[in-house]
Amino acid sequence: MKVKILTATILSGAKLAEQIRNTITAQIQLRLAQGKRAPVLAVVLVGDNPASKVYVKNKKIACAKVGIVTLNYDLPTDTKHTALLDLIRTLNNDPKVDGILVQLPLPQQINTAEIIENIDPNKDVDGFHPYNLGCLAQGRPNLRPCTPAGIMLLLAETKQNWVGKIAVVIGRSNIVGLPMTLELMQAKLTVTSCSKETENLAQEVQRADLLVVATGNPELIKGAWIKPGSTIIDVGMNRTKDGKLIGDVEFETAKQRAGWITPVPGGVGPMTIAALLQNTLRAVDISTMAARKR
Repeated sequence: MKVKILTATILSGAKLAEQIRNTITAQIQLRLAQGKRAPVLAVVLVGDNPASKVYVKNKKIACAKVGIVTLNYDLPTDTKHTALLDLIRTLNNDPKVDGILVQLPLPQQINTAEIIENIDPNKDVDGFHPYNLGCLAQGRPNLRPCTPAGIMLLLAETKQNWVGKIAVVIGRSNIVGLPMTLELMQAKLTVTSCSKETENLAQEVQRADLLVVATGNPELIKGAWIKPGSTIIDVGMNRTKDGKLIGDVEFETAKQRAGWITPVPGGVGPMTIAALLQNTLRAVDISTMAARKR
């Protein structure tokens, strides 16, 4: 008996992100035509981490393309925690600043959790503030964490009915894993949260109609584990010794079993930035409403 080999449909974040950017560009042009100002995003980079510099550069380019104004705050590596905290509070109180983005990771002398907690939740375009995570958990999202929000847009592109399906999320970070689990729960999937230390990880993967992997461990998930016809979202971004970017899933073997799969690069990454742009535009309306209430 011959076993039919599937070839997964590639779920391109790059194509969908372009469509979203076009929509946002039109919305901002409409704002300008109405006499309103462009959205303003404050971008804070502390130190000279090469990867962070690349991420920030890409975000600034994306903002410029759609018409979002960026205010750049490049701080030295030895910046004190109190100095960064003072800057955040200044930006919080500036009515001309709609969104605040603090690029992570921060140097070790800075308390990252405290910095995030002191960003105005209505300007927290990364969606990391405990208030925003809490709103997501309660099913009334304010500003949603960008990567999970982008993934939900990708899943909608598959036109599948996800209600009641089994989802497995591997990775428990506050940036991706936890909010991704919350997003899927709100979408009425049956969700299992795992980590690379989970016992019988292969067994958990094999039962997943939807698999989201965000561990930062190159090719941790073996292609042979993938449930035939399932959807694979690979958040991992790992660079090999020869400079090639690979994900947390064995792509070449996994795509022979999956129904849908995101590539690395070109899958989740562009959607994260697209969701950031959406959050920044949304923050304008949120801050305006908050100001009226005051």
